[in-house]
Amino acid sequence: MKFTQRLAFYLFGFSIGLIFLFFFLNKKGASCDYSPDARVKKNIRLKPKVYSERVLNDIQNNNIDTASVNLLLQTGDVDFGESDTKRDSCNLYVIYGKVLEKLVRLEVENCPENAVILSLSEKN
Repeated sequence: MKFTQRLAFYLFGFSIGLIFLFFFLNKKGASCDYSPDARVKKNIRLKPKVYSERVLNDIQNNNIDTASVNLLLQTGDVDFGESDTKRDSCNLYVIYGKVLEKLVRLEVENCPENAVILSLSEKN
């Protein structure tokens, strides 16, 4: 069998396998959160969130709602340079993103039971 025939059979079987995987995994809602950034944000999103008084005041003053904070937790970028991940109990993460055309800095304390939103401010 020639190389081109073997390659054609391989690509045909591979494409059928991809189609099956696409349909089966799509129905299960599987996701590929392998990067550290995506894992941290997913871990925070899955936990109950507690908002500090400071954040509630910032939300009211900046006309931002909690849905915008949740959107920031999906689309924002975790800055591991500013984050404190060496703590014993609750790690502190700094997340940057855009909310209502403003660049926002969010500080989240990620504890085993919940995620505490510590501060929300505009980045200068």
